[in-house]
Amino acid sequence: MNDATASKAAAAGRQVASRVPLIFIRHGETDWNREARLQGQQDIPLNGLGRRQAERNGRALAGVLAAGDWRAIASPLSRAAETMRILLAAAGRPDVGFEIDPILKEISYGDWEGLTLAEVAHRDADGARARERDKWSFVPPAGESYALGAERVGAWLESLDGPSLVVAHGGILRILLHLLAGLPSHDAPYLATPQDRVVLFTRTAVFTI
Repeated sequence: MNDATASKAAAAGRQVASRVPLIFIRHGETDWNREARLQGQQDIPLNGLGRRQAERNGRALAGVLAAGDWRAIASPLSRAAETMRILLAAAGRPDVGFEIDPILKEISYGDWEGLTLAEVAHRDADGARARERDKWSFVPPAGESYALGAERVGAWLESLDGPSLVVAHGGILRILLHLLAGLPSHDAPYLATPQDRVVLFTRTAVFTI
């Protein structure tokens, strides 16, 4: 996602509604990301590029994190927790502790986890077609839809009581852009979520650094 995409998410008529400043970082790359496999809630570790991406994002945040107190929260999946540890160190704030919150786990792909989309289409052609018709509401076998994920993430947003630094997953970022910036549900699942950028939600805008 680039600055133009972030701005489009908060375009005219779509007011950002974050009650508190929220910094969001997607975890760094994993081997399954590189192979275009559906990770979902499988615990796949960062690869070398993923660790470098986390360092880059930490350096980008050094000034911001030095300027105030931020509550740091990560998904329990190791790729997110390791990203948080690396970026805090790169930002010069290795002293900052962080919480683990299972609500921030990635959307579950259920029985499809570990497969590429081509493999899904071969094994479950009907399911693959149903997903293409409505990615927001489609529930993979034994999995979770974006719509269901939005229910847990929406409740979590209400619990935030101050500036928050979050490391989680691409699906969670798409949900946040839907809930906070009004990105339509039919567009949100298609949004690219780069792993070498930081997304900042304020009361009035959303942008990347």
